[in-house]
Amino acid sequence: MNDDCIFCKIVGKQIPAVLVYEDDKVLAFNDVNPQAPVHVLVIPKAHITTVAELEDMSVIKDLFAVMKKVAEEKGIDKTGYRIVVNHGKDSGQAVPHLHFHLLGGRSLHWPPG
Repeated sequence: MNDDCIFCKIVGKQIPAVLVYEDDKVLAFNDVNPQAPVHVLVIPKAHITTVAELEDMSVIKDLFAVMKKVAEEKGIDKTGYRIVVNHGKDSGQAVPHLHFHLLGGRSLHWPPG
């Protein structure tokens, strides 16, 4: 855990969030600034700053399994959804904790911009 990380504080229940899924390795919660009707952030509970810091690739498997489950539960698995991960400042990564955005519930345009 990183004491300065907002997502670590959500994992530690120091900051409230609307949880969508939780197990011993992964936490999923609604984004506070949703960009689509369904906008869920899926994070590892362990503090990993960026994709570049990943050493154990099983983390990706765990995160994608949760995103698949959440997409099914939210009813966007049939209509389509987007999974986004940002890496670093130029990509728009605002929180330095690895996280995936699961977006759906409306038509998503390309390029995303």
